[in-house]
Order: sequence, then C-alpha cells, then structure tokens
Amino acid sequence: MSGALRIAIVGAESTGKTALALALAEQLADSTGLRCVAVPELLRAWCEREGRTPRPEEQAAIAAAQTAAIDDAAQTHELVLCDTTALMTAIYSEFLFADRSLMAPALAAHRGYDLTLLTALDLPWQADEGMRDGAHVREPVDALIRAALLDAGLSWSIVSGQGQRRVDAALDAITPLLAGRALPRQGLFTRMARRQAALPEWRWTCDCDVPECEHAMRQRSA
Repeated sequence: MSGALRIAIVGAESTGKTALALALAEQLADSTGLRCVAVPELLRAWCEREGRTPRPEEQAAIAAAQTAAIDDAAQTHELVLCDTTALMTAIYSEFLFADRSLMAPALAAHRGYDLTLLTALDLPWQADEGMRDGAHVREPVDALIRAALLDAGLSWSIVSGQGQRRVDAALDAITPLLAGRALPRQGLFTRMARRQAALPEWRWTCDCDVPECEHAMRQRSA
C-alpha cells in the first residue's frame, strides 16, 4: 500500500463520531490486517486539561494540532480513522464566533483525506458536561458542514443507523478504497467487498438523505 488512507469522520455533536472511529479501527484491523488507528478529537483533551472551552483566539492552534496528529499517525499506520478534523474546529469557529478565518486552511487539509464520512443526526442527543451545547445546535452545525464541503467541491458519504448498522454503512463506503490493494488478511473484507459489489452504483458519493440532491441544488444557486 502506498501511503496511508485517511478517513475523515465529521458531524455535529453527539452523532457517534468517536464510537464509529474506534469501531472502524478495530474491525478494519481484524478484517484486513492493516495497521489501523483512530486519531482522537484533541479538543476533548484540551477542554479536560484547561477546564473550559477554548476562546476564539485559541481555535487555530487546536485545528493545527488536530491536523498534525493525523499527519503523525499516517507516518506509522496504513489506515487512519480521524475522529473529527480541523474542519470541525473551523465550523464551530464560524458557528460560535462568526469567524471564518480557519475555513480555508481546514479545507486545504481536508482535501488530503481519501474519504469523508458525515454522521447523521439519527442518534439521540446525550449530554457531555462541558463539551456539548444541546440538541438544538445539531441541525445548524450539520448544515454548515454540508455547505462547506459542497462549496469546496468535496463529496462525502452519510453514515446512519444504530449500532453495527452504522458501522456497516461506514464500511460500505470505505471498502472501495481497499479494492486492488494487497491486504495481509482477507477474511471479513472479502464479504465486505461482495456486499459492496451488490450495492447500486453511486453517482455522487454524498449519498444524500434529502428529497432532492443538495449538491445539484447548490450548483444551480451558485
């Protein structure tokens, strides 16, 4: 395999990003034999260390550290599952502080990822003291993520469902990236590939969960 595959997992709060990253790292390592790692969200460690949420002027350093952690993991692993990226820091800077200055560097880094998984809003919101604002912020944050990706010409795959169904949805999106690569183990991956082959062909990898493709709608309004 030439270079690490980087899978970006983004989404609003309490949509299962961390659980998904950890499950994917474990199941993909077992099924493929590749060196897999889940890179955690550094914002959580920052808030726990400082005992507060970051101020506007502290956001850029957190975004840069998240990108650096992903880059470091890619040096020693073959498949990197990113529990958020700098894009999420940029999104929250815009949402909370009306600051779009982090968006351009975040999107530049995001273009280096091989796949973006967007976690759907179909999980119940759960409180996380000091980290989450409330269920009411999920829809506007989700809309900002989609708009940023669309405006940058970046596609994504929606990940929805409960439990293993959610993990399987992500595996279906990741499997084509592994096709044709030499894998130390096949096992479950062979069954994943067969399931993927049975799925309908996607014309746009966002796999939109809206009545009319939002990519087409945004293109028309541009």
